[in-house]
Amino acid sequence: MNIKPAIWFPTVETNTGTDVFTERLVKGLNELGLQAEITWLPLRAEYAPWSVPVPKPPKWATITHVNTWMHPRFIPINIPVVATIHHAVHHPNAQSYKGFARSIYHSKWIAPIERRIMRSATKLIAVSHFSAQSARASLVDLPIEVIYNGVDTSVFTPPMFSHRPNERFRLLYIGSWAHRKGVDLLEPIMKLLDDSFELWYTGGKASSKDKQSMPSNMIDIGRLNSGAEVAKIMQLSDALCFPSRSEGHPQVVLEAMASGLPILATKGSAVEEILNHGKTGLLSGPEDTYGMAQHANTLKKDHTLRSSIAKSARSYAINTFSIQRMYEKYIKFYVKILSDI
Repeated sequence: MNIKPAIWFPTVETNTGTDVFTERLVKGLNELGLQAEITWLPLRAEYAPWSVPVPKPPKWATITHVNTWMHPRFIPINIPVVATIHHAVHHPNAQSYKGFARSIYHSKWIAPIERRIMRSATKLIAVSHFSAQSARASLVDLPIEVIYNGVDTSVFTPPMFSHRPNERFRLLYIGSWAHRKGVDLLEPIMKLLDDSFELWYTGGKASSKDKQSMPSNMIDIGRLNSGAEVAKIMQLSDALCFPSRSEGHPQVVLEAMASGLPILATKGSAVEEILNHGKTGLLSGPEDTYGMAQHANTLKKDHTLRSSIAKSARSYAINTFSIQRMYEKYIKFYVKILSDI
């Protein structure tokens, strides 16, 4: 007997990219005719799960889909469970960028929870090969399917018109204002570039002390509250500057690729498996601010290279990372799980 996938997503509301991923996946599944629904749990369910009542799965649900950070208290035992690994926080490269408290929280609280979830889940998914390899090495060595998070290539599109030649070359940083994202490298990069460059950055949490030392061509554009706002800013920029040190899945890089925006990034995370150096972006070594500045100069001077990278990045995003492709892969995955029961 064929069982139709109907997916329940008990999800801790963290106001991060995992929330956005879950909302987009549920919306897409519903649009494609599958029943899917989120039950939001408060943030304290992550660090104080005993303080949150356990929700009952809907009677219609045939699959439960969770983040691997979800405490086992909230996992039903009578429904197949899919668990997604969204990160690489346990990877050795990430350890030196955490404070003491966060490191202890990850190793003593989150890692044991993830091991239990991974062992009990029916199937495991990771959002990149980098995340999958990190989980197998640091948590549990189990088979893990990789399904990249998709990008809406109808929202993230190249601009219709190019910038005027006398405008500054605009670099863009989008992400949280955190050390692991490499935000401390932005200022040194900009100080290596002349006044024909400017950097627009988000995050909104750079301290007044940080800003006092920043050159005048670093401009805080505040918080972007929607994908449409991000897409608009990308269309007004010349290249994404993304010196992140730790990425399980760099969604903003995919959005930039779909927008035809060349990317300057560093090696050492999932970015490397997404960007093809010289074709869809330019990669520098970790901490290599000089290399990133040199790549920025190259893009500014070499219009042919910039145009080639923009076109290749857009094409690659459509063919490999479209959100429709992500929906199709998840549906096939759910159908396979139920057919194996």
